[in-house]
Amino acid sequence: MAARGRKPWTLAGAGVIVTVRLTPKGGRDGIDGIEILADGRPVLKTRVRAAPSEGEANDALRRLIAKAAGVPPRDVVLVAGATARIKRLTIAGDGPTLIAALEKVVASR
Repeated sequence: MAARGRKPWTLAGAGVIVTVRLTPKGGRDGIDGIEILADGRPVLKTRVRAAPSEGEANDALRRLIAKAAGVPPRDVVLVAGATARIKRLTIAGDGPTLIAALEKVVASR
């Protein structure tokens, strides 16, 4: 389902909070766009090649989001959903710049 005007990120303090839906063992590392869940929440659809064991998929997700946002992986922190498909991450940095980078990545999908 396509998102119309709803975004899975919000400005927060010194950065951005992003809600993602992660598919581990997804065949490739990538961002597939924005999806609206059945409960109405927008999420950033992501997939990684890594398996969901010993935090490998979460680490791959952090690296993927960091690359998309143009920040080092240390600036991306998983704050909720360590063992779930729906996760929340914070990205440290200038909020408007981070959002612009994420929007550019999503627009290219």
